Amino acid sequence: MSKIKVLIIDDSALIRSVMKEIINSHPDLEVVGQAPDPITARDLIKQLNPDVLTLDVEMPRMNGLEFLEKLMRLRPMPVVMVSSQTEKGNEVTLKALELGAVDFITKPRLSVMDGMNELTHEIGEKIRAAARARIHRHAIGSTSINAPQPLVGHVLHSTEKLVFVGSSTGGTEALKEFLSRMPATSPGVLITQHMPESFTHSFAQRLDGLSAMAVKEAENNERVLPGHAYLAPGHSHLRIKKNGAYYYTELSKADPVNRHRPSVDVLFNSAAEVAGPNALGVIMTGMGKDGAQGLLAMRQAKAYTIAQDEASCVVFGMPKAAIDIGAAMEVAALQDIAARVLERLGRRG
Repeated sequence: MSKIKVLIIDDSALIRSVMKEIINSHPDLEVVGQAPDPITARDLIKQLNPDVLTLDVEMPRMNGLEFLEKLMRLRPMPVVMVSSQTEKGNEVTLKALELGAVDFITKPRLSVMDGMNELTHEIGEKIRAAARARIHRHAIGSTSINAPQPLVGHVLHSTEKLVFVGSSTGGTEALKEFLSRMPATSPGVLITQHMPESFTHSFAQRLDGLSAMAVKEAENNERVLPGHAYLAPGHSHLRIKKNGAYYYTELSKADPVNRHRPSVDVLFNSAAEVAGPNALGVIMTGMGKDGAQGLLAMRQAKAYTIAQDEASCVVFGMPKAAIDIGAAMEVAALQDIAARVLERLGRRG
């Protein structure tokens, strides 16, 4: 089996050296070239034809975002960003995902060598996922906002119905697509997206500006309100609980599930246990299997369940795992998921 060819683009010789050592430690990955800046990288891409790029943001001669925008317009290919853990770094990374980057890796703040070595497994997994990813040319750099769709039927401003959404790789753009189509009259939405804790607050703010719903990073023990969406913070699992007629959030720093905290399975299992037939579950693009068993538990608890289809996924891992075990009652393209959710919510029973 041929190895996945990786080109490293970073102005730090130390980061290039550490990344090369980590990537080459995986038997199925191979660093075929290194570049200190995008101008050098441009020539190496033509010469080496890599499968995946790792791309730093702050570099001389041309910054990473400018290079990414040109690359995705002229020669779309899988890119994993390497970003700093700063507020500015978070904003730039989210912008890179909008421009078409598949995923990102955060640089450790302290000892670079020790920190990068701790990321060995994550780096390998994200490069493999990127190599399998679908790069959707039509979505690159899109900043348009969809018009919310109407919710008609019997659940307007309902405190009974709830929507639960799980996603990972490619999920930042998928969630933007989904939430921008949801009306302010929607029942409450609870979301788990695999993302480091330094990013979830900024991401929730970004979604809030694109959606008719009010989107926020979830806090512990707050009432779930109609017209609001709650994003699991990157440091905690998100669950729901019920007190009387109302649902409330619950955050937990329990051990990771499926190597993730927050975990989609934790959210979906709580939906099955607490909301049952009043819940609707959606599993979106992402690598791995997190959420598949939880979505099955939701279906068995009489909730309605939807999985994103392969063609519209960046990585068809989590939805495929759910479909394979019979957890999804329906499979839908990303652009149709909001309409399908609203149609189901508008039905009686």
